[in-house]
Amino acid sequence: MKKTTGTALVAASLLMTTLAGCGSNSLTSTSTAAPAASSTAPSSVNAALAAKLPASIKTAGVIQIGTDATYKPNEYMNGNDVIGFDVDLFDAVAADLGVKTKWNPAAFDSILTGVAAKKYDVGVSSFTINAKRMETVTFVSYANVGTQWVTLAGNPKAIDPKNVCGKTIAVQTATVQDDEMTAAQTACGANAINLLKYTGQDEVNNALSIGKADAMLADYPIAMNAVQTSAGKMAALGEQYGAAPYGYAMTKDNQGLAEAISGALGDLKKSGKYDEILNKYGIKAAAVSSFAINPTVS
Repeated sequence: MKKTTGTALVAASLLMTTLAGCGSNSLTSTSTAAPAASSTAPSSVNAALAAKLPASIKTAGVIQIGTDATYKPNEYMNGNDVIGFDVDLFDAVAADLGVKTKWNPAAFDSILTGVAAKKYDVGVSSFTINAKRMETVTFVSYANVGTQWVTLAGNPKAIDPKNVCGKTIAVQTATVQDDEMTAAQTACGANAINLLKYTGQDEVNNALSIGKADAMLADYPIAMNAVQTSAGKMAALGEQYGAAPYGYAMTKDNQGLAEAISGALGDLKKSGKYDEILNKYGIKAAAVSSFAINPTVS
């Protein structure tokens, strides 16, 4: 779910830094019952790429994934199962490599720490790639997504994204949207932003829905899904901005795994499966043509 990183945008009136992409929540809840490994058996396996997998994954036949599942439609809960764009795509990656996936629920801001500590093999939670995050983990890029403002229908609080001083804004903790609003808050001086930070994106959506917040920011797919499922209570404000790459996170010493995942994404692109999955979720505008390891970002 969530997610921080992205390209900084400076709003002239606030000098506020904006970063695209937040993070996301995913998979099963933190109950003691372990979620079943998922992913359909692959119709074909790229043996050369599978050979690059770490021995621990080869032996287990499963990639352990850390995710935060409150970030609909990217990763979210359906009963006891985590579903969504990120889930469909990474399950297809795993199938190309001849292994299954096990999705482990976690708070968004704990996932990268868990990856670095090797609690998870991969973090898959709508992470925007930025230089700060690449100091501790390696990323493989797989999509390009920006940030979107959302208000109640009709914008009753007259939100101007270029000047939100004195307004109440909801964001998910540790996302690029959190970073952006924290920077903007400093520029506001005495007329500070009332910044509401929540662990889950569902809590952010609810804060706006009930009028506790004047507006919210989220990654474009998540924001638009919130609007579309709000029964007309919410509306997008302006266009998405600050598009930046989403990435799968793994430890910095795991070059083989990064190469395997990048190659599998390439296979899915060639077969048409990659675009099919993005089209299913109405986010074809987020598609990319190459899947870089630690791409250059601002």
